[in-house]
Amino acid sequence: MNTAGQIVEKCWGAIPEHFPQVTLDEFVIMPNHVHGIIIINGTNPVGANNYLPLHYLPLPSNETPTQFNETPRPLQHGTSRTIGSMVRGFRIGITRWFRANTDIHTVWQRNYYEHIIRNEDAYLKIAEYIQTNPQRWETDTYHV
Repeated sequence: MNTAGQIVEKCWGAIPEHFPQVTLDEFVIMPNHVHGIIIINGTNPVGANNYLPLHYLPLPSNETPTQFNETPRPLQHGTSRTIGSMVRGFRIGITRWFRANTDIHTVWQRNYYEHIIRNEDAYLKIAEYIQTNPQRWETDTYHV
């Protein structure tokens, strides 16, 4: 894995430091994308209006991956606490590193795919897909 991949791995691994209700599960870094499962512990039950960490926010946008706080910051009134805020913080840290250390300035596609895993069967299929994604790289549409 190159240095950029190591930064991605470091940023992924740091997510629970900022969202203590989160457990990271399957994860793979591909040459042009990443896959990962984030388990949000203590979330609302199926059918509730969200699946969100309840008490913590990601880092402020002016901090870099090497400046991660040791303790999570409590939520402030009116701030976002969605899975989107987790992904946004993850992507911001990586983008900042790329812009500071490479000539690559556009790191991510505009959006990302998210899916709520609702049962064990779905989990097993998605986990298997992530685990075996590297074996399918040669046939990937965006293989470089």
